Amino acid sequence: MPVNACICTRANCLASPYYRLAMTAAGKHQVSRSTGRRLGRAGIRDVAAAAGVSITTVSDALNGKGRLPDATRRHVREVADRLGYRPSAAARTLRTGKSGLIGLTVTTYGDEPFTFTEFAYFAEMARAATSAALARGYALVILPATSRRSPADVWSNVALDGTVVIDPSDQDPVVTELVRQGLPVVSDGRPAGSLPVTAWVDNDHEAAVLELLDHLAAAGARRIGLLTGTTTDTYTRLSTEAYLRWCERVGQDPVYESYPAHDPCAGAVAADRLLARPDRPDAVYGLFDPNGTDLLAAARRYGLRVPEDLLLVCCSESTVYATTEPPITTLSLKPRRIGTAVVQLLIDAIEGIDHGHPIEQVIPTELIIRTSSQRRSPRTTVSPPRSPVAEPRRGIGQDPNVPDRSPDSDADKD
Repeated sequence: MPVNACICTRANCLASPYYRLAMTAAGKHQVSRSTGRRLGRAGIRDVAAAAGVSITTVSDALNGKGRLPDATRRHVREVADRLGYRPSAAARTLRTGKSGLIGLTVTTYGDEPFTFTEFAYFAEMARAATSAALARGYALVILPATSRRSPADVWSNVALDGTVVIDPSDQDPVVTELVRQGLPVVSDGRPAGSLPVTAWVDNDHEAAVLELLDHLAAAGARRIGLLTGTTTDTYTRLSTEAYLRWCERVGQDPVYESYPAHDPCAGAVAADRLLARPDRPDAVYGLFDPNGTDLLAAARRYGLRVPEDLLLVCCSESTVYATTEPPITTLSLKPRRIGTAVVQLLIDAIEGIDHGHPIEQVIPTELIIRTSSQRRSPRTTVSPPRSPVAEPRRGIGQDPNVPDRSPDSDADKD
């Protein structure tokens, strides 16, 4: 130790201005005995006193319980918001037996490795779900479903009040086990068959697919292909079925390739297979986020111009597609609205708010049209045929004194 090092003693610390400052700051969070007022976070007693009601009334108003007039509930909530009141998680757990934790998981891909937060849809959905949970005093826990053990073993160390399951597959064992444990389950995705969820929120995938296929046909497509998945979740199944029905309606033979959606390498291979077919499509809809860039890369490998030779649409929430060359048309499933809705329904179920029937919510989609699905209008002027010895169109760096002999140049016109 250097000889000039300062050795701090208790006396020195007590005299330190930093120590006095810390003590002063800490003192601000003590309850003032002289005024009887809490200087830190407002408690339920503070809300009751400020609102002029009992503590029980505050509790009922904030938890949606009791038989209170709507005006009283609004008044109490306004006072609580003004004071910055937040319920104590520990007190709520002791009072209600609830942990204040809700789960979020993707079970579609089973034991396959899959990091769903890497995809824009799931990231946006989880972000909105987290905010909606916090607004009602709950915390969201993102849980893995990639285990060969039962869900009871995987999540036994997490005391959940309920769970949101994204796109459950047919006869999903995770959903079945959670319901067996008595936990409410809300599905992001319409469940197939009799899967026992408390509520679900989804899009009208059939209507969305039919709309975008009609859009591609109106842009001049005559043979529309599909990139789809091999899973049994309702999003994949309903979208694929809608495509097949559309093909039957317009008299087109289906042209599609399927692949495991959790495997990004498989998506690129499937895009290549689709464009290598002898009945190659002149337009393609890709169901999954990476399909747009996969198809764009495959088109370049085969010398296909987008949108002149190939029209493209993919389902994605990524803003990257607004800046690709060309920008790619995307179908948005509105994951923020879905994330908010599933959490609200789950918390309603946890808190015993009875809607009297299974809840089903359908969120509208949006087709964001960009260059990739709009075939350029044909030229209305007729140019002379290109001469076999005609020079190429002047490009960047070409000598401006050399006449331009391209078919559109004035030098070729009389």
